[in-house]
Amino acid sequence: MNMTKISAGFLPYKVINNELYFLLAHPGGPFFKNKDIGFWSIVKGEVESEENLLDTAVREFREETGLEPVKPFLELGNITQKSGKVVHAWGFKFDQDIKSFESNKIEIEWPPKSGNKINIPEIDRLEYFNFNVAILKVNQAQTELVRRLKSLLA
Repeated sequence: MNMTKISAGFLPYKVINNELYFLLAHPGGPFFKNKDIGFWSIVKGEVESEENLLDTAVREFREETGLEPVKPFLELGNITQKSGKVVHAWGFKFDQDIKSFESNKIEIEWPPKSGNKINIPEIDRLEYFNFNVAILKVNQAQTELVRRLKSLLA
């Protein structure tokens, strides 16, 4: 039985000197340590059974950043990633200081198939990027979410 994974998340933005900047997250851990272009993501996570999509986005943003999302939320629809995962997203204006963000920790097996478990932050970096840089850095399927938010705000 094919169970499509569904995630929900946020693409925060801010405006500096009339230019839009998008907040993206870099995954933590040794596998992603030196990976950059195409590896950043919106802050998102998998929907738990019976959980509303927007509630998932709020929960994941709090867990992965330690920060509070700010209403109003702008509906960006969904995209399907290469893995088949469907990602639902919202944007919101976010001017808070992100330097103090604190991600939750997750346990992974490292190196793979070693039986050795390590704890890593789910996100190791949060950064704002302008449109041209954001569409380079973000997961390829998620570029559509960046484009949608940019056109909604145009």
